[in-house]
Amino acid sequence: MTDTAVPGRLHAAFADAGVTGWLHAVDIDSGAQVGAGSDQPVCTASVHKLCVLVTLHELAAAGALELTERVECPPGGRTPGPTGLAAMLDPVGLSLRDAAFLMMSVSDNTAADLLLDRVGLDAVNATAARLGLTRTRAVHGFGAMLGTLREDAGPAGAQALTDPHVVSRLRALDPARTNRSTPRDMTRLLRALWRDEACPPEYGAAMRRIMGLQVWPHRLASGFPFDDVHVAGKTGTLPTLRNEVGVVEYPDGGRYAVAVFTRTAQTAATLPAADAVIGTAARIAVDALRSP
Repeated sequence: MTDTAVPGRLHAAFADAGVTGWLHAVDIDSGAQVGAGSDQPVCTASVHKLCVLVTLHELAAAGALELTERVECPPGGRTPGPTGLAAMLDPVGLSLRDAAFLMMSVSDNTAADLLLDRVGLDAVNATAARLGLTRTRAVHGFGAMLGTLREDAGPAGAQALTDPHVVSRLRALDPARTNRSTPRDMTRLLRALWRDEACPPEYGAAMRRIMGLQVWPHRLASGFPFDDVHVAGKTGTLPTLRNEVGVVEYPDGGRYAVAVFTRTAQTAATLPAADAVIGTAARIAVDALRSP
């Protein structure tokens, strides 16, 4: 497949699924790359938890904190969410690294904000800058981001998020007013992580392990339904947004960082085609990178 053919195939796949999509993929070892809208500013949603993860391990490597440090999580004031600590009812105490596991494996919003309280937004942005992610910015924590959804939805609450007119004004869906990046920035981060350029090898290995434990295979991993192909990723979801970034590793040693961001005009929470096209588009891109 020629490089010029790839963007057309990607755009066609996105259109067939009823989404607008942006993608960047890179061979981690050779640096060869393909994409469509690779430098488009996008809302990261929970994909930004990857930046928190790297910051946490960078600070641990520098001796600024210990990953085994304990943090307490009382029931009151937890960041809302359907998974992990966010859904639990009783007091919890756990280590920073176990909070990181929950943040990445089940996208636990409470765990993410516990870690952000420990490392700080400034440190997250400093890590992004150090790694050359010039279009990536953390504006607020995950509880604050969800707070803007509640404020913008108004008195009708979550029901208003099915109204396209309400959705169109949500700050959480505007890259200029929320946590943001580009597909190319995200693959740059993933490449640095897999090449041990983000942190020393022992910390890189710990992060790669956590990313490989994400529980949902319905997006990126759906494009690679093979027992000997390993996919490690992080999803992100908000009304009309479905994202995932991750690394696809083949048994022959090939390693490919892929970032896919999508948006649809439909406000339904369940859109299987919009989820599946993330895997379809990633497969198109990786197949192109693997073609002789």
